[in-house]
Amino acid sequence: MQVCRLWPLVFGSVLLAGSGLAFAADKTNPIPKPALDTPTANTATQQTAVLAGGCFWGMQEVFEHVKGVSKVVSGYSGGSDKTAKYRTVSTGETGHAESVKITYDPSKISYGQLLQIFFSVAHDPTELNRQGPDEGTQYRSVIFYDNPDQHRIAQAYIAQLDQAKVFRKPIVTEVVPIKGFYAAESYHQDYAKRHPDDPYISFNDAPKVENLQAQFPDLYVK
Repeated sequence: MQVCRLWPLVFGSVLLAGSGLAFAADKTNPIPKPALDTPTANTATQQTAVLAGGCFWGMQEVFEHVKGVSKVVSGYSGGSDKTAKYRTVSTGETGHAESVKITYDPSKISYGQLLQIFFSVAHDPTELNRQGPDEGTQYRSVIFYDNPDQHRIAQAYIAQLDQAKVFRKPIVTEVVPIKGFYAAESYHQDYAKRHPDDPYISFNDAPKVENLQAQFPDLYVK
């Protein structure tokens, strides 16, 4: 069974761990908030966001520690239901990206705040078809929107960050309408939580959660 690579990349003595911040212009502060965002809801409700940014193990682990998020599911988006299986997606030829479906309460956290975390600590939005040690179109950066507000906010935020030159390279994140989300196999769900000592998790994903806590203390939950 093929899984996300078990070891981080090493060049000489330099370890490229998944800090989630090594690519940012400022490593000590989160990137700017989105200038365009949804207003805070007056009553508790549930909305969803689907994001892709590398191996879904780390993406799920990050967003499960975000205030206002009630559920995060690892899965596949971008292809058909017939090819939404790990072995098939791993060929990089299905159109799918490893994704997470985030269920959140907009009275506690906004869509724009989720995107701020997505761009700040969850992944590197300037890497094309790869994240850390993982390569292929299934690891590309994507925002799958399901309504006009999400589309508008995502596009405006990318333009804002690029114009401010927050990153050393242009953002390559795709913004596309969601056609479907298909939950991944059970052994992928909560993988990081269930396997904290896995070398892949230790090097690539645990630092992202640490950065979430450091940079977004008001949004971090244990």
